[in-house]
This record gives sequence, C-alpha cells and structure tokens, in this order.
Amino acid sequence: MAQDEKARSRAARAERAEPEDDGARRGNPALTSRAAILAVVVCAIALSLAYPVREYIAQRKEIADLQHKEGVARGQVDELAQRKRQLGDKSYIEREATRRLHYCRPDVKCYIVLDGGGNEGQQTRKGGTPSRPPWYETLWRSVEAADRPR
Repeated sequence: MAQDEKARSRAARAERAEPEDDGARRGNPALTSRAAILAVVVCAIALSLAYPVREYIAQRKEIADLQHKEGVARGQVDELAQRKRQLGDKSYIEREATRRLHYCRPDVKCYIVLDGGGNEGQQTRKGGTPSRPPWYETLWRSVEAADRPR
C-alpha cells in the first residue's frame, strides 16, 4: 500500500506540474496581478511627485524673476547714490542754480544775449537756437492768463 500512495502522490504532482493543460484552459492572461500592482505603485509614485516637481519649477522661476528685479533695484540704488554725491558738491549746485534758475552771484556780472531776430527777451544757446523761457516767466504768464476775463 505504501507503493500505491507513492504512485498517487507522484501522479498528483505531475498533474500540478503540467502547465500546458492549465494554460490552455485559462488563456494565459497578459496582465497578471503582479503587473497590475506594479502599475498601481508606479502611478501612485508619479502622482505623489507631480505636485512637488511643479512647485519646484514655479519657485525656480520666481527666484529668477526676483534676482532680475534685485539687479534692476541695485542699478537704481547706484544711480541714486551717484546723484546724492553730485548734489553734495557745492560747485554742481551753483552750476545748476545758474543754469536752471538763472541765479547770478553778487560778485559776477550776468548778461542776457539777444540775437536781434525779433525774439527779444528770450535767451539763446550756443548755435543760436532759442531756449525755453525761465520757469518764473512761464509761471507769471500762466498767472496773467488766469486773470484775463474770458
């Protein structure tokens, strides 16, 4: 009897080991459960990394924009620092007062050159082109125009 049982167990093992019959009956599916689980895990990893990667790219762009703005601001600071140094120079202030406000120091004689072409009262620059009237003349003309009745 021991040999009968051995023969039966061998036959049972042989039936289990025959993949030809089993594969033919099930149709050998292309997507196994392991592949499905692997696909789900890969999708989960991709979805969990998508948002942080998008935020990283957005932050890098924001950093580049801020660095550009910082460079522009530094350029403005440099220009303003140079302007501050200029305005601290007494000779520059005197030149600007003479040029813009037609300021004349007491120890200097100032002249207004007329070109004789009918533009009396207007100063001329080098080259003979008339310049804008001084600010106070423009102000006075606007006051006179405002006083006139309509």
